[in-house]
Amino acid sequence: LERIFKPRRVAVVGASEKAGSIGNALMKNLVEGGFSQTLLPVNPKYETVHGLAAVKSIRDLVTGVDLAIIATPIHTVPDIVRDCVESKTAGAIIISAGGKEVGEAGRKIEEQIRVMAYAGGLRIVGPNCLGIIRPGGNLNASFAAGMPDAGDLAFVSQSGAICTAILDLAFKEHIGFSHFVSVGSMLDVDFGDLIDYIGNDPSAKSILLYVESLTNFRDRKSVV
Repeated sequence: LERIFKPRRVAVVGASEKAGSIGNALMKNLVEGGFSQTLLPVNPKYETVHGLAAVKSIRDLVTGVDLAIIATPIHTVPDIVRDCVESKTAGAIIISAGGKEVGEAGRKIEEQIRVMAYAGGLRIVGPNCLGIIRPGGNLNASFAAGMPDAGDLAFVSQSGAICTAILDLAFKEHIGFSHFVSVGSMLDVDFGDLIDYIGNDPSAKSILLYVESLTNFRDRKSVV
């Protein structure tokens, strides 16, 4: 998870110039948040996005990617995940909705993603999530409206609506975070993984969880 939360090379798949799109919000948040490492827009419709040269596919990138943020329709995600695995991408945040929460067809798509990611060692946050924010590292890998202050509280939530409400409160009350994580459907990375990782990060002194369900019961003791 280190390369997800502290990436040097970030690809935004579905990066866009279109106002109101998630791909545009992701790029805007990364640029305006002060992310100082390499940012790589991926979209076959554009030659440049936010002033940065775009490529058609992750396969077209010359060097490896630490984190791919995927914001494309869910039916396109299995092929993108395959590209990530083949290009040795370390981790992905899948923003896309339309997985198991919409029924059997979505569940089958998630299972395709799971099988490919597991075989290739790709760690995944999401799908159907808001993204992640690490203010201390100037990383706003989310489509939230702004980045909160840096602090020593980590917040992890399954609910995107709760994330939005907490962020609104944080902006108003100047609450700072070390990590802010929307886990979505938890296809792969779950509460146990994040407690283990964040618990070993000295920038976090406490972890606040919003839990709706547990997916890996072997790690339930870590949450309880």
